[in-house]
Amino acid sequence: MCVAGFLAAEGRDVAVIDDGGIGGTIANAGSLHVQMQSRFMRLYPNLVAGVEASLPLYKRAVAFWHEFTAALGADVDLKMTGGLMVAESREQLDFLAEKVHREVALGLRSEILERDALHRIAPYLGPAVVGAELCYEEGKLNPLLANAAIRAWAAGSGVVLVEGVAVDRLTRVASGFRSETARGTVTAGRVVLAAGSGTRRLAACLGVNVPAEPEPLHMNITEAAAPLIGHLVQHADRPITLKQLGTGQIVIGGGWPAHVGGPRRHPTVEAASLVGNATLAQHIVPRIGQARIIRTWAGLNTTVDGKGVLGPVPAVPGLFVAVPGDAGYTLGPLSARLVADTVLDRPPEIDLAPYSPARFGPLEA
Repeated sequence: MCVAGFLAAEGRDVAVIDDGGIGGTIANAGSLHVQMQSRFMRLYPNLVAGVEASLPLYKRAVAFWHEFTAALGADVDLKMTGGLMVAESREQLDFLAEKVHREVALGLRSEILERDALHRIAPYLGPAVVGAELCYEEGKLNPLLANAAIRAWAAGSGVVLVEGVAVDRLTRVASGFRSETARGTVTAGRVVLAAGSGTRRLAACLGVNVPAEPEPLHMNITEAAAPLIGHLVQHADRPITLKQLGTGQIVIGGGWPAHVGGPRRHPTVEAASLVGNATLAQHIVPRIGQARIIRTWAGLNTTVDGKGVLGPVPAVPGLFVAVPGDAGYTLGPLSARLVADTVLDRPPEIDLAPYSPARFGPLEA
């Protein structure tokens, strides 16, 4: 939607074909991440180099959210109150200290807080927490408000929305590309694949390798509560994120698994994740136990190799890819702006060579 809006705002005729699947953006919880995810670094050490290389992009992406929301002219409950990555042991806190050293060298504003200093700014944290990393450049927003504002902006810019229908086949034709759907055919001179994990199948139609994988994840949200959690809260070694929206509702997530099932291959919640996620949340912030969970849902995160896939496909002129990195909501608007610039034959403000689709090589037979 952002890619289309940026292109339409500059006078291009743009259509968005969207099957309506519950992808990352419309199922996201609104976290604006900047610091590296400690748990991810432990689980996937082979991908850390790619994540580190992308840190300046994350920092710029959060700043871009401020610019973008100003252009939207809408209040999306954007708050930059900082992010806390909490530790429950000295070993975890020492790992965070090493991470901070690397992040500061790459331009982030982060520091380690021991328990006493942490308690002064986050008294809501439970006794199990011994310290935390504070990243000043992290924040949060309300994705329901942001998504509605982005949709209205794109439509107002002239984007044609073709919704509830999938692209069954994508082929090259003399005039560019042909997208075949159950409701007819759409032709275009240029195509941007911005379908999250679904990009893999669409790219393969044209012989292009984009190894994007779906990662079904579980989310919970509570009823409105009195102000309690002022930061974006994560854990150094366990799957949890916590944030409180301006509505008072507390969003609980952090990577608990869901699954894809049913005839529509719909992201579906799992009872074990609901219980485990809520139990861990109450362990970190005991007062959360007083609030009732009123809704759960699942969505598809997209993973590749620790970095986004952005820009033109050299082997297929006129084809572009816009798949943000692992924190897709954080990176979404900036990634869209950068790719839109390449579609417009304009040099983007950030060199996209490290994120090029060409890095994956040819599609294996």
